[in-house]
Amino acid sequence: MRFCLALDLKDDPALIESYEEHHRHVWPEVLQHLREHGVVGMEIFRLGTRLTMVMDTDDVVFDNDKMSRAAQLNPVIRAWEELMWKFQAATPWTPAGEKWIQMQPIFDLRRQP
Repeated sequence: MRFCLALDLKDDPALIESYEEHHRHVWPEVLQHLREHGVVGMEIFRLGTRLTMVMDTDDVVFDNDKMSRAAQLNPVIRAWEELMWKFQAATPWTPAGEKWIQMQPIFDLRRQP
């Protein structure tokens, strides 16, 4: 399955550069966590301060709630998320207490005649 999520960054060029640098060297434990929970592909795109994440998952393995619970129990994943939140900001449409928010699909060329 494919998910598209959105998140904002704080509007600070130095923080944005640091965020991008962290994503050039993602911690191995974070990569392992994603793969173990059925994430088979992930890309993050930036336009200004807006981020879009495209995440492809294995329909058999992936369970977002299970992955979130496992993240809360893993001190390394919690540390990564806390570090990332120093750079991130919720979008104006993100419910309180959440970070990445799923975007609503509105067009798919593959479904067109």
